Parts: sequence; structure tokens; C-alpha cells
Amino acid sequence: MKKVGIGIIGCGNISSAYLKAMASFDILDIRGLADLNAELARQRASEFNLQARSVEDLLADPTIEIIVNLTVPKAHVAVAMQALDAGKHTYSEKLLGINFAEGKRLAEAAEAKGLRIGAAPDTFLGGSHQTARAIVDSGALGLPVGGTATFMCPGHERWHPNPDFYYEIGGGPMLDMGPYYITDLVNLLGPVAKVSGFAFSPRSERLITSQPRNGERIPVHVATHVAGAMAFECGAIVQIGMSFDVAGHKHVPLELYGTEGTLIVPDPNHFGGQVELLKRGGSFEPQETTQPYADGNYRSIGVADMAYAIRANRPHRANGALALHVLEVMEAFQKAAESGTTVMIETRAERPAPLSESLSETRLAA
Repeated sequence: MKKVGIGIIGCGNISSAYLKAMASFDILDIRGLADLNAELARQRASEFNLQARSVEDLLADPTIEIIVNLTVPKAHVAVAMQALDAGKHTYSEKLLGINFAEGKRLAEAAEAKGLRIGAAPDTFLGGSHQTARAIVDSGALGLPVGGTATFMCPGHERWHPNPDFYYEIGGGPMLDMGPYYITDLVNLLGPVAKVSGFAFSPRSERLITSQPRNGERIPVHVATHVAGAMAFECGAIVQIGMSFDVAGHKHVPLELYGTEGTLIVPDPNHFGGQVELLKRGGSFEPQETTQPYADGNYRSIGVADMAYAIRANRPHRANGALALHVLEVMEAFQKAAESGTTVMIETRAERPAPLSESLSETRLAA
């Protein structure tokens, strides 16, 4: 199978994880890296024995079919629109856009041009989450009833060298961590129909304790504690809590409840982890991970799936419709908090097809 040419725009922290993972997928042919900071692009290119190029050069290269957009969230749509205008498919690190309106504009532009868009997270394609999906699909939980989704920590200024963007518009715990949880839930349960929620920001500024800016204070422009509920089309109601203001807790990341059982799903920010199943009248039992890609950090598997999908002329899994739906759901929590009402979700996204076997040049999951 002919490889797919890849151009990467954005050479910050997350690019290293993508570049390491891309080596796992033979379909991907990285043709160059670019960043507004040319020196950063040269450093990253040298680290991975690749070529540093300008953004304009990547966009003009006819051998590049997909632009992987690893810029900061507020630049995602602008860079993706450039890629579409150049006739390239585009795949972004989360988020698709910092608000639903701009994400919808990108989706409409891609449709008009007949090009594909996609976005992280792709962790739902990891072996543990696909194992959980297989358990749900088997009917072991019975009728879906509800669940919980929890991410709560003291804040990223403890470890990130430049945490400002986590507290700017487009940041906050819901837009930062919510994509992992909500995308995995849509993978497991299907689309969300409506949202209720509350949002709170107890501090107007944060104290950085990481290096090299230890002791510096930064302003907070977003809600840093968000709680609410999602009513899924299937009928299940899932409670969610996302916070940068909690010192510690004992909740598991994801629990799903059904009439016949309860499923513990591991951290959706990772590809692996222990899945546990309790059948009615029994106790929690560890489940064997039956799917691939649970033994490492495979960020870029969504790009690889898009590449194979282009060659096979089939839908890709971490697709624009899914990313836009999740973006609308996340934005709805703030809308619900401000209006004091339940917010109906306009978009619908089909559950991505299960990744039932390893990606390879010769076989693809249908």
C-alpha cells in the first residue's frame, strides 16, 4: 500500500509524543516539520532525523496529503483552514477549535472542498478502551443506565513550564481534559442528546510552581471547576466533573452502569489500563485486554487510521463529526451554567467503528 505523505505544523511539547508514535505505523511518511519558531522546528527535526521546512513549503508540497496540526488550540482552525485551502486533509491535536462556531466553520469548509478533517483525542482507539467497547457491544451491561466521568486535580501550573493557555479562553479543565472523557463515552454509548451543568472559578489568578517560572502569577479567564450531566440518545445519564481546583479524590476516571452490570474504564488520557466488570450479583473482576495498542503511547493512531481510510476509501474514526460533536457538548456546560437551563445538542456523531484488529498495510478494521 502506498504511504501517505505527512506534514507537521507545530513543534511544541506534544510533537515529541506524536513523532515517537508515528514510527509504529508504516503507512505514514513524514515529509517535514514546521513551526513559527524556526529554531524549534530545527531542533525537533534534528532529534527525529527529519527535515525542518517552512509552513508555506509544507503546504505547497504535492507529496503531502495530510497536515498534522499540533499548534496551540487557538490556532487550530486557522492552520487547518490553510491546509484545506492548499488541498490537504488535516488532523489536529485537540481541540478541533476553541468554540463550536469556529469548529463548525472548519467542518463546513472541509465538506465543501471534499477533504477530510480529524482531531485528537485518539486514545479511545487504545486496547483497553476498545476492550471496554467490546464488552458494551456484547450486551454484558444490559441496558445502559448511567455512569460517571471524573478528572480533578490541583492545576497544571504545578508541572507545565508555560501553563498560561490552560487558563485562557479555549482552556480550562473541560476543554483540556473533557475531550478524552467525552470522546470515549461517545465511543461507548453513542451521541449526547442534552447537557445540564454548573461552572465555577474560585481563583482569579494562579501561582506557577513549575520551572522556569516558579513564583509567577497568571490570570484566570475560564471556569476551573465544571460539573454536570449528559443525557445520551441511548437513554443513559452520565455525571461529569472536571476540575483544576481539587487537591485529591478517590473516584475512578470512568464508570458505566447498566441493568446487568457495571464497567470500570481506565483513564481515557491513556491507551491502556485495567478494565473491570461487575456482573449483577457478583463482584468486580479484571478483564483481559483483548485488543492491540494498550502497551504504550500511540498518539497519532488517529492519523494512521485516517491515512489507511484515505487509501481504502472508508470513514476514519477520529473524524471531524465526532470532534465537532464533542466540542458542542463541552461548550454546552458553560451555556447551561450561564442560562440555568438544559442545553439541547444539535450535532450527532455515529459511534466510530470498533478497531477490532491491528492497523497494518494489509488488513484494516472495517
